Amino acid sequence: MTSNPPFRADVVGSFLRPDALKQARAQHAEGAIDADALRAVEDAAVADLVSKEAEAGLKLATDGEFRRSWWHFDFFDALDGVDIVELDHGIQFQGVQTKPRGVQVSGPIGFSDTHPFLAHFRALKDVAERTSGALPKFTIPAPTVLDFRLEPGHIDAHYDGRDAIVDDLVDAYRDAVAAFYNAGARYLQFDDTAWAYLCSDVELTKARERGIDTDGIAERYASMLSRILEGKPDDLVVTTHVCRGNFRSTWISSGGYEPVAEQLLGHTGYDGFFLEYDNERAGGFEPLRFLPAGDQTVVLGLITSKSGELEDADAIKARIAEASAFAPLEQLALSPQCGFASTEEGNVLTEEEQWAKIREVVAIADDVWR
Repeated sequence: MTSNPPFRADVVGSFLRPDALKQARAQHAEGAIDADALRAVEDAAVADLVSKEAEAGLKLATDGEFRRSWWHFDFFDALDGVDIVELDHGIQFQGVQTKPRGVQVSGPIGFSDTHPFLAHFRALKDVAERTSGALPKFTIPAPTVLDFRLEPGHIDAHYDGRDAIVDDLVDAYRDAVAAFYNAGARYLQFDDTAWAYLCSDVELTKARERGIDTDGIAERYASMLSRILEGKPDDLVVTTHVCRGNFRSTWISSGGYEPVAEQLLGHTGYDGFFLEYDNERAGGFEPLRFLPAGDQTVVLGLITSKSGELEDADAIKARIAEASAFAPLEQLALSPQCGFASTEEGNVLTEEEQWAKIREVVAIADDVWR
């Protein structure tokens, strides 16, 4: 079992919010408690989560994204020059829509050292070091998500169209990576839905309707990410999670990784790739042949986070063996397919079922890579 991230048994990042935290967030929204009182509840919930992660056998610690409403909008909203605005529609999942929110670029894009996620990371690092000794892992949305989600008319006149934001977006993320590193981060993850949408003809059609030029977009995104990650410190691991949508156990897109695998695996500069493989919508393992030989790792998301039914361990081991026909076993690892609560609403399963999934990931990984 590797002692370096990504670990043979790993997680994407988010966990179901405990009831006390949900109640405190509702009270804060209503003005019944202040920010300090909410933070105290958050601190207690994160400390309890870090303890449970260690008890389950994980070598990493996340804060479960407990201090956010959304996996992406909270981070974007705190960037300079970016606002979250009300739309006339939410993000459409299978049979359900999210709250009607969207991204707007309202001025020069930048990352400030007052971004609240830096304080969130420091709090996670502190509790992990004091209690479990596990390596803190912190997740932020990928810049490609902001680019892909921008709707017509939501780019300020400061920029002459979508392409004009790229250089500032790259600089902002370089500053973010440096700031998290200086705060002590050694394991970061960029969560990304854009790459999954590029595998879907349906989502590509929607993108073109929003004015996105999809010709060569995989190369464009690979270039953006490699520019951000080039020159990062050698002891900083940056991974990505490619997601097909995760809201109340529903999903958005379908399609295997073949259309993007060469660019994603070979040209982005990531150290690891958390790839969803929990059902047929993700396609086969053949695209893993594009993983370069070396230190990069593909973390197979074979355990679904969308239901509480526990997978058959032997079936999961068989699928890992299938994947090893296209990428070396020593460059593979295991995790749930996504987080358990990409938004504060959470997926449709119990906390007990959630932790049974985590324990199974650890047990299977121990057997396969012992």
